[in-house]
Amino acid sequence: MNELPRTRRPGGRSARVGAQVHQAVTELIGERGYGNFTVGEVAARAGVADSSVYRRWGSLEALLTDVALTRLNARSPMPDTGSLDGDLRTYAAQVAREITGPDGPALLHLAFALSSSGQEGQQAGDDLRAERTRQLQSMLDRARDRGEPAPDAYDVLDHVLAPMYIRVLFGMVPLTPDYVDGLVDRLL
Repeated sequence: MNELPRTRRPGGRSARVGAQVHQAVTELIGERGYGNFTVGEVAARAGVADSSVYRRWGSLEALLTDVALTRLNARSPMPDTGSLDGDLRTYAAQVAREITGPDGPALLHLAFALSSSGQEGQQAGDDLRAERTRQLQSMLDRARDRGEPAPDAYDVLDHVLAPMYIRVLFGMVPLTPDYVDGLVDRLL
């Protein structure tokens, strides 16, 4: 009897486990901060076996990187409004909502902590920054292709994102729409 190969179903058990583990990591970072929990505690909170976490991610740093990259990509997609001004305002507003939401500060602390936690953590932090820069660069390249003058990706990081991140990290919120628009105005 020939058996058909098993296929993974999107949204099946694997997706559920991934979502549960991601949520557990985010909650633990929010409660305890980076470095103050183990894979075992993540697994227990998520209701899965430690071996499932290790099999899928390999290490706590790899899991933390996956959580941060997944949240980054899911929550801050690159807008395409037809103008750089519109794209930057929409993107900055999305980021402001993301980092001031229930999981935002925890994810910012995670990104910061990964950068200072040994070689694997530093690589994870580098990967996060590279992905954010790649996203920004795609938006800026699209503006240049339309004939618009566009700043460098690091100028967007320095003049729009960094001030918002600093305010959230130091508890200086809310990030009002006028404040966020003012950052974009000064950049442009």
